[in-house]
Amino acid sequence: MFSVLILFTGCEADEAEVKNLTARKPGVEEGKNVNIIYTISGKAKAKLTSPLMYRVKDTIAYVEFPKKIHVDFFIDTGKVESTLDALYAKYNESESKIFLRDSVRFIGLTNGDTLYCSELYWDRYRPTYQFYTDKKVQIRTKTHIIDGVGFETNQDFTDKIIKNITNSYIKVPAADFPVN
Repeated sequence: MFSVLILFTGCEADEAEVKNLTARKPGVEEGKNVNIIYTISGKAKAKLTSPLMYRVKDTIAYVEFPKKIHVDFFIDTGKVESTLDALYAKYNESESKIFLRDSVRFIGLTNGDTLYCSELYWDRYRPTYQFYTDKKVQIRTKTHIIDGVGFETNQDFTDKIIKNITNSYIKVPAADFPVN
């Protein structure tokens, strides 16, 4: 005679935990409160911070920062030379190019110049001008406000090209105005 033993087992799980596990997309890694240090030859060149990061392994792998990004760029001594902020960023791994959008602000701490724009590309392998856009920009210096369309700059924000200047303002202290 032949006997069959059937064994039933079960486990208990938190319903919220099960929903969280089944809601995750395959091939997507999530990081919260991310701090990334980029180094070259053992020296820190940039520090990236973001409250949320997704790394997507798709046909074209990319890393997305959907809730804000902040980057500090360092000179060889470790001093911050410029900062970059945006509400959204996407890094295309195959091209080593980062697309930034929404309230983009790039500050050169050497001279205090600040760039404001809606979109900016950061291409680390592009010679001379690693940051560029073909959108509207505004540059604020200690003495000028310059509006334009199209822009390129290096990482320390000291060498700038505005492709099409649309407006320019000179800041004049009140003490320099003639008094009648």
